Amino acid sequence: MPSALPDGDPAPPTGELSAAALAGFEARQFGIYVHVPFCATRCGYCDFNTYTATELGGGASAASYADTAIAEVRLARHVLGLRRPVDTVFFGGGTPTLLPAADLTRVLAAVDREFGLSPDVEVTTEANPESVTPESLAALRAGGFTRISFGMQSAAPHVLATLDRQHTPGRAAAAVSEARAAGFDRISLDLIYGTPGESDEDWRRSLTAAIETGVDHVSAYSLIVEPGTRLAARVARGEIPMPEDDVLADRYLIAEALLTQAGFGWYEVSNWASGEADRARHNLLYWTGGDSWGVGPGAHSHVGGVRWWNVKHPREYAARLSAGVSPAAARETLTPAERRAEDILLRIRLQEGLPLDVLHPSGLVAAARARDDGLLEAAAHAAGRAVLTLRGRLLADAVVRDLVD
Repeated sequence: MPSALPDGDPAPPTGELSAAALAGFEARQFGIYVHVPFCATRCGYCDFNTYTATELGGGASAASYADTAIAEVRLARHVLGLRRPVDTVFFGGGTPTLLPAADLTRVLAAVDREFGLSPDVEVTTEANPESVTPESLAALRAGGFTRISFGMQSAAPHVLATLDRQHTPGRAAAAVSEARAAGFDRISLDLIYGTPGESDEDWRRSLTAAIETGVDHVSAYSLIVEPGTRLAARVARGEIPMPEDDVLADRYLIAEALLTQAGFGWYEVSNWASGEADRARHNLLYWTGGDSWGVGPGAHSHVGGVRWWNVKHPREYAARLSAGVSPAAARETLTPAERRAEDILLRIRLQEGLPLDVLHPSGLVAAARARDDGLLEAAAHAAGRAVLTLRGRLLADAVVRDLVD
């Protein structure tokens, strides 16, 4: 089952934002996320807001989805009240590339029409390796997409089977080659480690296979057993074991070693890039507190300290926009303390870390203790910044808890 949305406060049917939230909007980084909630099949570990049916009724079909998303783009322009260039656009899901490339490029064209795109805009789509063809990739590139992120997950057939992934191990490499031929210079692969039945050698082979494709970006995430998923049910029944923390830590160290050896550098705890220009700018916008508008059912947005989230079901989402009503289900206005805590939570995961002067006295004490424990870089600490060591990356959540207090 998809994860639940928080309660929040009522969102106005117009979607309007306060003057305080909009103050300075034109000067801040701004990105648009487009959620495409359709998948060919639901992976057993996934708790995202996705649906396998191509026709959900009430105007919520895949065939009509681009027009519905475009309606929300127009709403965003009306609410924000300013035509200003968008820095990044990210199509996620679900599997965006289950929609025709022409639909995805129409939504992107609507963003350009309503807001404009910055001269160096980054436009990314997620894709499953089996959901693209040379023709669809060429159409996406011609339509303005600059970056593509493939969900490879593993190169081991038995691991893909446990994850309910549909592609064969070699298909990801073939998709990367097709994307290169279509003109994509920025290509990322997503990997998952810690799947039950995966060995250290399986993981090394997956990393090696990803590196050998020649991509410039790799994301590696530990498997999380989310409540309500088929994977969680299998663990509960004793069919497969829960991933062990020590195993996950070992796999992370293997990833760091192999990716570093191949010329990649970490810039966020779970992300490595060949160079600074290859980093995922849309994700960096989130991690550094930029503004973003989330288009689509269940999508989250944040502008000037106000965060809101859309209704989850595509049918209700489409019905609201058809009626000229905002699809926002609820919203919350973050307090300065909450915004500060989130900033620490996100920035500490970055290679650059965060300035020590944003910490309270208790946080400074905790930072000094973390430095002495080998969790924060001593040289960076002396220069006034909190930067995780490799060991600190393994214990990032614990470090954050101490710094925020």
